[in-house]
Amino acid sequence: MWVIEYFGKINYAGRQRELSLSQEAFRSVEDIHGLMSMVQRTPKPSVLAVYYAKLTEIFWTSESHYLYHAYAWLELFNLHRSHNKNLTQKDLQLLASSALLAALSVTPYYDHESGLSHLELENEKERSSRMANLLNFSFDSKRENREQVSRASLLSELAASGVVSCASQEVQDLYNLMEHEFLPLDLALKVQPLLSKISTVGGKLSAAPSVPEIQLSQYQPALEKLTTLRVLQQASRVFQSMRIDTLSRMIPFFDFNVVEKIAVDAVKHNFVAMKVDHLSGAVRFSNTEIESDVFGASHLIGVLADSLNKAVHKPSEVGEDSISLAGVVEKEHQRLLARKSIIEKRKEDYERQILEKEKAEEARRLSIQKKSADEERERLLKERRLREQQRIRQEIEDRAQREIGKTEQKVTKQGAMELVSRYLAYKMSRQGMEKKLEKLARRMDHLERARRQEEAPLIEEAFRKRVEEEKLLHEQEQLRETELSDQRHAGDLLEKKRLSRLLDHKNAFQERVVQGREAEFLSLTKEREERINQLISSRKRERETARKLTYYLKMEERRIQRAREEEEQRIQRAREEEEQRIQRAREEEEQREEEERKRRGEAPPASSNQPWRRRSGPPANSSSSGSWRH
Repeated sequence: MWVIEYFGKINYAGRQRELSLSQEAFRSVEDIHGLMSMVQRTPKPSVLAVYYAKLTEIFWTSESHYLYHAYAWLELFNLHRSHNKNLTQKDLQLLASSALLAALSVTPYYDHESGLSHLELENEKERSSRMANLLNFSFDSKRENREQVSRASLLSELAASGVVSCASQEVQDLYNLMEHEFLPLDLALKVQPLLSKISTVGGKLSAAPSVPEIQLSQYQPALEKLTTLRVLQQASRVFQSMRIDTLSRMIPFFDFNVVEKIAVDAVKHNFVAMKVDHLSGAVRFSNTEIESDVFGASHLIGVLADSLNKAVHKPSEVGEDSISLAGVVEKEHQRLLARKSIIEKRKEDYERQILEKEKAEEARRLSIQKKSADEERERLLKERRLREQQRIRQEIEDRAQREIGKTEQKVTKQGAMELVSRYLAYKMSRQGMEKKLEKLARRMDHLERARRQEEAPLIEEAFRKRVEEEKLLHEQEQLRETELSDQRHAGDLLEKKRLSRLLDHKNAFQERVVQGREAEFLSLTKEREERINQLISSRKRERETARKLTYYLKMEERRIQRAREEEEQRIQRAREEEEQRIQRAREEEEQREEEERKRRGEAPPASSNQPWRRRSGPPANSSSSGSWRH
């Protein structure tokens, strides 16, 4: 029965995947896993093959679980290699290639957990544990789940299980280039022909009908993104800066806009440190804090160079400037040392605050974990009691049923009396057992109440101590924060006093920049107005031409219509004249016939449908026949 429900769930998950409803499909897969866990025996390999095949499709459709998609492919490969005796070498190679490409498609910074809180880490571990249960029932429980479900552990497992050696040669070369080679300038150029060959490989497995048709071309976008990330990572280790067009030539897969989006995501996950400077058209691979310190030092060196230039351009005051120059250099050196010490102190304070915050979160997490563990322990205890009671009752009922079944065939008067006595004994023993159970339940309740009464003052004492410690820690933090604020304020005042003498230079520079930008803005505005005027004039000419063309077409259409109407009127007049001429000819003919009859003395005919026609035969009466012949 569970097999029918299993395949129903499989079909439902497939339909949800086709409709891109990954959440519903994932819930269906969890239901399928629950059904297989409920069964005492291990599912058949054919059933597991269908299960893992559907998992690969669902995880690939979700677009955020590529790692679990690769794990599903690994399990499917191991299952077919172990149990499918009809598997050919070509099918095995295609399965291995798909599993290895699925693992390579996972982003390298997928395992990075920097910046996550403890609650997010716990949620991530819980999700990894659920995925591990869905994918593999034989994971090592001594290790952490996060150590198991990761890209690095997956690749090491692929290499250990022989998947890499079973893959095709192009896929093996791609794996070596991505994971073991260091070619920042030529990596993309060597990967591109391999991707072109791999994208043409695919097909249906002859000995595995449960596996859907494999097309390795579906991994090409993810592999191109991985190549871009590897190029950026390797270039950051070799170069300090690089031209944007050079980097674009190194990555022929995407435009630089797409490369920049990929780089932003990599910098966000601390995979690579870089910055794009569009003004200078360069990409800089360095740390932001180091850049700020270098900029400050270069700024101070520039101030010192300005002072030296002033001393050189004033020869009359060389003596006085040379005397004060050593003092200026010494003051600048002291300022640099003070600034360095302030930066170090701020960094230490920031690290200490982070550490204290982590300690507080860890304590909160431990308290929540302890509370959940206590609740779970109480729940398990209640369930154990309930199961014990049900077991005792079931044993009593089974014993009674067996005794009753033995005596059913030999029912006599004496047997009936014995049966009644046995039933009464069974009833009394059952009542005694129920009393024992009630006594045991009361005893357990008393023990639980006593335990809680004993631990209540201990919990209150621990809570009081914790409140006192946190209050003392809060007061210390307040004092330390006040001292740090005073120190920062004093340092800011000194910095303001030191930088106040640069205000004139700053204003002059600002004025130059504003004037240059105003001039540029005016020129751009003028060019824009000229373009708008040209566009207006060109559109006006186009509208005038279109209006004239429309007028000409309309007039031509009217002329044609008028000519057609005149032609129709002419034809109508000709038709009417022709009819009038025919009518006159008919009347003249009738008049001539009438005159002819009068002249001959004949009576007019009684009826004639065509009076205008002349008779061709002789008259009807015989009296006029002679005159007719005459």
